[in-house]
Amino acid sequence: MLGIKVRQQVFLLLLSLLFITACGGGGSSGTNQQDNGDVLITLTDAEGDFVTYTLDVLSIRLTRQDGTEVETLPMNTRVDFAQYTEMTEFLTAASVPRGVYVRGSVILDYSNADIQVEDAVGNALPVTQYLDSNGDPITTLEVAINLDGRRQLPIAPGIPKNLMLDFDLEQSHVVSVNDPVSITVNPVFIVEVDPQAPRVHRTRGPLRSVDVANNAFDIYIRPFYHRIRTGQRIFGNLNVLTNDETVYEIDGVTYQGTDGLTVLDTMPQFSAVIARGDLRFNPLRFEAKEVYAGSSVPGGDMDVVRGTVTSRTDDNKVIVKGATLFRTDGVIVFNDNVTVQLDPSTTVSKQLNLGTFSIDDISVGQRISVFGTVTNDQVSDLQMSAANGYARMRISSAHGEVAALPDESNDLSLRLTSINGRNVSIYDFTGTGVDAGNDADPAQYEVDTGSLSLTGIAVDDPVVTRGFPTPFGTAPADFTAESIISN
Repeated sequence: MLGIKVRQQVFLLLLSLLFITACGGGGSSGTNQQDNGDVLITLTDAEGDFVTYTLDVLSIRLTRQDGTEVETLPMNTRVDFAQYTEMTEFLTAASVPRGVYVRGSVILDYSNADIQVEDAVGNALPVTQYLDSNGDPITTLEVAINLDGRRQLPIAPGIPKNLMLDFDLEQSHVVSVNDPVSITVNPVFIVEVDPQAPRVHRTRGPLRSVDVANNAFDIYIRPFYHRIRTGQRIFGNLNVLTNDETVYEIDGVTYQGTDGLTVLDTMPQFSAVIARGDLRFNPLRFEAKEVYAGSSVPGGDMDVVRGTVTSRTDDNKVIVKGATLFRTDGVIVFNDNVTVQLDPSTTVSKQLNLGTFSIDDISVGQRISVFGTVTNDQVSDLQMSAANGYARMRISSAHGEVAALPDESNDLSLRLTSINGRNVSIYDFTGTGVDAGNDADPAQYEVDTGSLSLTGIAVDDPVVTRGFPTPFGTAPADFTAESIISN
C-alpha cells in the first residue's frame, strides 16, 4: 500500500474541562447536585493533509476511580476537524460529580464521514475506505483516554481544570491514495492536564442576554454545525466578557468596544452570535476579541462559502478551494471548488480590523468567508454571487522555508510550501503583482514582517507566518505578516 506522510505532526482533539464553582455545599463524592462541578469541553485540531475530516462525535465519557461513568456530550455532534487548525470550539457545559477521574473515552462515527485527503499535487481525494489496524472496515471507533498517574483529573467544586487530548495525526493514520483511497486509523493520544499554551477559542449560538454595564453577554452554546434555534439549553450557556478592544461585525457593519455591545443589545433575543477570544484563569473567564452577530453569522438569510482564494481573474471572479458551503435552508456541504463572483456592491471587512476595504483587497491566498447567493448548485460547478453580500477576509497562514532574511531593501523571502494547509501548487498567482514581472513567486514569496522580531530565525529554517496577502495587483510584498513562528 502506497502511503503519503501527513505534513503536520499533531491533530489535536482538545477537551478543555473547566470545572467552575458549583452551587454550594459539599461532602462525600456522589451524584448530589451540590457536589457537582460544571464542565466546559472544547474541541480543536492542527493542520495536516486532510482537506476535510468530517464525522460525528457520538460520546465523550469520563470515568471516576470508583467506576462511575459520566457522559458529558448531550447529543451527537458533527465536526469537521480540519476547519479547527488554529482555534478551539466550546462544545458543551455540563454538570459532573466531584471525584478523581482516571480514564475516559471518545466515540467517533465513520459511517457517514466525509474525509478527503490532499495528494502530492494538491488534489482533494475523497476517502472511501476506513480501516482499523487489522485492515477491517470500521464504522464506529471508541478511543480510550488514559488519565493515570500525574494525568489524573481531580474534580471539586470551584477548582478549574483543563484536560488536553492531543490526537497525533501522523502516528494515528496511514493514508493510501491508491484506488480505492483509504485511511487506516490507529489512534494515538497524548494527554496533558492544565496546558499553559495560549489558543484562540470560539463559541457560537443564540443570544441569551446582554449586560452593557458590565461589558458582557450570554449565549446558549450551539457547537460546530448544530442549527441555532431558540429556547434550547442542551449544550449549556456561556458568559462572554468584552472590553474596549473587542471588534464587532453585526449585520455586516463593523464596530468596536461599547459601541458594538450597545448595538448587540438591540438585537432580538436568540439572534445568532459567534465570539472568538481567550480563555483566562484566576478567575476563570472567556474574553472576546471579536464578535459576529445577525446576518454576519453563517446560517442566516444568505448562503455562505468559507475557504481560501486560489486564483482571481480581471472580471472579479475568484476560485475558493477547501470550501464549506452553508445554505440558507440549513444544509452544510464540503466542496473543494466554488466560483465566487465578487461585485462592487460586496461589503468587505477584515478580521480584527476597523479599516475600510473593497473587493480590490481580496487576493490569492486569502482565507475568506463570502455571504451571497448560490447561482449554480451543481456539485461539479458550484457558483455564488456576492452582489449585495459580504466578504470577510480572515487571517491566513503561509508555510515555507526561509530563502533570504530581510535587509534594508528586501522583505523576508520564503520558499513557499503551502497556504492555509493546501499545497502551493494549486495556487495561480497571476495578477497579484503591480505587473506580470512582480506576480507572487512561491520560490521567492516576499513577506513584509514590519517590526516583528526574527531573532533565532535563519536561512533554510521552516517557518509559518500568519497575516494577510497584500491587495490584488499590488505585490510586492506578497504577504503582510502579523506573526511569524519558526517550526
